[in-house]
Amino acid sequence: MSSSAALVSSDKVNGSAVYGAHGDEIGHIDHLMIDKKSGNVAYAVMGFGGFLGMGEDHHPIPWNALRYDTSREGYVTDINEDTLKGAPERPEGWQRDRDWEQRTFDHYGVPYYWI
Repeated sequence: MSSSAALVSSDKVNGSAVYGAHGDEIGHIDHLMIDKKSGNVAYAVMGFGGFLGMGEDHHPIPWNALRYDTSREGYVTDINEDTLKGAPERPEGWQRDRDWEQRTFDHYGVPYYWI
C-alpha cells in the first residue's frame, strides 16, 4: 500500500496488520463496515488470535480507534486485551443499532462517526 496516497481502496485495508501501543502485532483487519447513508467507515472488523484462520475471533472496532502508521504500513491502536474483553457484545449477524454503537464508541473513548 502506498504510504503517500491520501485514499486507499478497501481491498488494500482488508488483511492489514494492526499493532498495539507497544508495537506488537495484535491482529488484522478482516473487513470494514460502512454507513450506507453517510459513507463513513463505522468500524473495522478485526481478526484476533487463531492459527491459519482457525479459532480466530472477530470483534468490531470503531474506525476512529485506529490510525495508520506509514512506517509499519499497518494500523495502530491503543486497545488492549482488557479493553477488548470489556467491550459490548457484538450484535448477531453484525447488524447494529444506534444504542449498541453509542455504547461501543463510548467504551473505546472515540468520537462517534455519525456526528
